[in-house]
Amino acid sequence: RVQAVESGGGLVQAGGSLRLSCTASGLNFNDHAWGWFRQAPGKERAGVSCINWTGDATVYVDSVRGRFTISRDNTKNTMYLQMNSLAPEDTAIYYCARRQGSACSGSMWPPEYEYWGQGTQVTVSS
Repeated sequence: RVQAVESGGGLVQAGGSLRLSCTASGLNFNDHAWGWFRQAPGKERAGVSCINWTGDATVYVDSVRGRFTISRDNTKNTMYLQMNSLAPEDTAIYYCARRQGSACSGSMWPPEYEYWGQGTQVTVSS
């Protein structure tokens, strides 16, 4: 079955940390960039971070830069998002998706991504 599955979400207090995972199966993981997106209630899905196919180039949106770290392990077909210093405004459903190319773009435009996971809920209490 072709799928990407997110895990690691949960409820955490402000200032806490979570690590999200995205594991792909049945599709080419290694040759593509992958990204994390999030969607808060009443808002559109927005890009959070992207990592290129080798893992040596990353993109972050301004609101998470310095707090979140994206990484990948191509031997495990898995991408990660380490989230530190979480704030209530980080509350959202977090999704992973595969970019159609091997490199990231600064725009993180959702139509450029495919094979979306089902999402994992992250809730940060104040």
